[in-house]
Formats: sequence, structure tokens, C-alpha cells
Amino acid sequence: MIPRYTRDEMARIWAPETRYRIWFEIEAHAADRMAELGIIPKDAAKAIWAKGKDATFSAARIDEIEAVTKHDVIAFLTHLAEIVGPEARFVHQGMTSSDVLDTCLNVQLTRAADLLIADVDALLAALKLRAIEHKMTPCIGRSHGIHAEPITFGLKLAGFHAEFQRAKERLVFARKEIATCAISGAVGTFANIDPSVEAHVAKKMGLAVEPVSTQVIPRDRHAMFFAVLAVVASSVERLATEIRHLQRTEVLEAEEFFAPGQKGSSAMPHKRNPVLTENLTGLARLVRSAVVPALENVALWHERDISHSSVERGIGPDATVHLDFALRRLANVVEKLVVYPDNMRKNLEKLGGLVHSQRVLLALTQRGLSREDAYAAVQRNAMPVWRGEGQFLDLLKKDTEVSALMTANELESLFDLTYHTKHVDTVFARVFGQA
Repeated sequence: MIPRYTRDEMARIWAPETRYRIWFEIEAHAADRMAELGIIPKDAAKAIWAKGKDATFSAARIDEIEAVTKHDVIAFLTHLAEIVGPEARFVHQGMTSSDVLDTCLNVQLTRAADLLIADVDALLAALKLRAIEHKMTPCIGRSHGIHAEPITFGLKLAGFHAEFQRAKERLVFARKEIATCAISGAVGTFANIDPSVEAHVAKKMGLAVEPVSTQVIPRDRHAMFFAVLAVVASSVERLATEIRHLQRTEVLEAEEFFAPGQKGSSAMPHKRNPVLTENLTGLARLVRSAVVPALENVALWHERDISHSSVERGIGPDATVHLDFALRRLANVVEKLVVYPDNMRKNLEKLGGLVHSQRVLLALTQRGLSREDAYAAVQRNAMPVWRGEGQFLDLLKKDTEVSALMTANELESLFDLTYHTKHVDTVFARVFGQA
């Protein structure tokens, strides 16, 4: 994890101290149920909790032990025994390392998902606020990067709101998918541990029981989880890219907030660069980089191997940390986004009325021209406008074929901007549940 892109709440989830605390809770909850079953003494289970619940597990000490044992869970259990004393011999009865490791990882991923869902909520709130603010602010819609037809800036933002609402739903699903527990022992047969222990631990840790755990929790769950993070990251990049394009000097319809004292370039004092959204584009790439390794982790050997382990130690923290940071940064960018309605209007009018070409085309077909002839008539008047040789409406009025079918007033009515915004309320009602 890079501190520059790490928020404290997410960092705590992946801290060694948190991991060892979760390991302890898994072992202690398992011991509780074993005591209820009469497998271990009840006094032993009580002692494990009493001596371990407020203990500080030393990552340095565990690393020291692991340097000898070459096994992280054994190192932890050895350290736990140093804290608990003789009763520690009843810890980990019938369990295997993956019971602890996999259950802990899924606890961490569910907690990370909770933060990510909250992040999306913050972004949704910002998008809704700005969309309503600019609900009827006209701007040009672009296809292929080229001026197409008028839209509103609010409509553009409403589209992103709908996308991130889907992102939230996917994250909720991904959280449910990953929130499983495995306490099934070697090769997942429960030979040396009662299934009710697993059920007890799952309930205490806020997880569901993994139906078949083969000694490890199946990695298709994790592949789906990281795939969802990647899709959300791609949505982050799409909005970030939109803002970057709108901030270009030739466009300048919106730009990132530029704080007092902020500097844009070490060489050119005039620069105001879209550095935040460029950063978000890069972070999205990092999140997506977790997907292929997560997919490749699905095919483990037989009941288990550990080829997935090193991968998950990296992608678990990195993907969630980077997406958490990116979502919060994007919410801040949207909240503070500087919008230039006047520039939007100027750009909208830049092509001399060409953005109304489809209305003219349709009107001519309604007056009896074939679609092919109508298209040709509109295009032959549009091309000179591209070359800066006049206004579209003026050229249409001078075209004998067009003017024979439509009066000047009728042509002018086709250039009414409000025609393109008449259904904005309908879209807003779909997105926000209001007119």
C-alpha cells in the first residue's frame, strides 16, 4: 500500500494488528463452541478469551517466530501460546491454516466492501446535487468526440449517477458473495471438527457458512469480487476522462477546482492541469490489474494449494485501498467541479446551427422528400458551414429545394434549443425518482 493513496479507515483493515486480531477471534469463537460440545474444557475457552481479548499481538514477535517456522499461522499460534499459557493447547483443535486465513481474508474483504459502498454513496450524493443544479444547463452532446446534438450538463451527470447506482448494487452483491466462512479442517471434510463450530464462527464473524470448502474457500468468489472492483474502477475512469476532456483549453466547459496557492506546472506558471482526474485514471488501471491474477487463482490443485496466497496478499489490500481512495477523490472533484455554462453555450453555437441538422432532415421527410433526398439536401448545406462559409439556417433558407417545402419561419422553428430538453424531466424521474 502506498501511503499517498491510502485512507486511514481502509489501511486499518489491512494492518497486521487487525489481521492477528481477526485470527484470534476466529480461534476463540471456535474454542467457545468446542467447549459447548465438550471437546475442550470450558475453563480453557474462558481463559483463551480472558487472556487474549485485550492482548496486543506483536507483529514483530510473530515475524521472529515465522523466521524459524516458515509458517505464519504456526508463528501466530506460538505467540498466542506465549500470551495465553497452558490453555493454548486447546486452540486450533481440528482446524487447518486455511480455516483461519480464508475466513480472515473474507472478513477483511467484507469490511473493505462496506467502506467502498459508503464511498459510492458519497459520490452519488455529489452527482445528484450537481445534476439537479445543472438539470437544464444546455451543452453540446458529442459522439466520436464531435459535436452531435444538444443535451444538458445535468443529463450528463444523471447518466453517471445511474452508472454508480449500478456500481453500488454490484458492490453489495460482491460483499454478499465474499462473506463466507470455512472452518472445516484438512481437505474440508470436518473429520476432526464438528460442522457446528463452523456455523458458530460464521455467525460471530458476520459471515455465511461456505457450503463446500475443500480446505479453502473457492476462489471463484474472490474472482467475482475483484472483477466487480474493476468494473467500478472503470466507471471512475469514465467520469474522470469526461472531466479531463471538458477541461481541455479548446473546450473548457468544466474544470477541477484550483485551490489558492496551488501550482499547475514547475515550468509554466499559467497552467491549471486536470491532475486529480488524471490520477484517477491511473488508479483505475491499478485496480483493474487485480482481475487477471484473481481469475487465475480459481484453478487451484485438487483440494488446495497456496499459489493464490501471494497474489491475494498483494491484490487484497492494493485493489481495495486504491478504489477507496479513488472514489473519495472523485466525490470531492464532483463536489467542487467548476462549471462554465457560458462556455457550454458558446461551444453549442460553434458550428453555426449544425447541431439541429436531424430536425431539418426529419421535417423534410415529413414534407414529402425521400430520406435519401432529404439527407442530401441537409448535407449539402451543412458542409459549407464546416468550412466556415456561413450559417446553417441562412444556407437552408437560400436552398431552392428546401425553401420550396418550408417557409423561413418553419425552418427557424427547427432551431429551438428547448426541443432537445423536453424529456429531461422524464430521465431525471427515472434516475432520481422525481420530476
